[in-house]
Amino acid sequence: MPVTAARVVKMVQKVSSAPAFARIAPHVVPALDRAVHRLTRGKVLLSAQLLPGVVLTARGAKSGQARRTPLACMPQPEGSWLLVGSNFGRTGHPAWTANLLAHPDAEISWKGEDIPVTAHLLTGEERTAAWKALLAFWPPYATYQARIDRQIRVFRIVRR
Repeated sequence: MPVTAARVVKMVQKVSSAPAFARIAPHVVPALDRAVHRLTRGKVLLSAQLLPGVVLTARGAKSGQARRTPLACMPQPEGSWLLVGSNFGRTGHPAWTANLLAHPDAEISWKGEDIPVTAHLLTGEERTAAWKALLAFWPPYATYQARIDRQIRVFRIVRR
């Protein structure tokens, strides 16, 4: 059987849904992404070869220091992006979500362009609609949510 892009995506989705991936990936994927992003001056994110990605720069909720976090995203037709605080299906919310709740004005690096943005935590019907679209976009989010008791945070980021 020939290896197609669709087969590779399905295989990666299966691997990324595994509990072992949730233990290892948070330590490896962001570090690799940050290094490659820095070396290519913002032009390349390794993880974005599979899913679109941004590097979010947000102020720390407690420290106020700039924090850079590579994240998968779902670009929206009107020019915004959805960010998912899945934390690879781990129990706690990722730190970047607390940072955006405390300081919603941030910046993203998107395809080599630095863009000032404002983050909005989605709730109610808006979150429900976004979550449905996100599950169609990346089905492993359903596995992540099933593994944990917290509701995964979803943000819409828009240009400032």
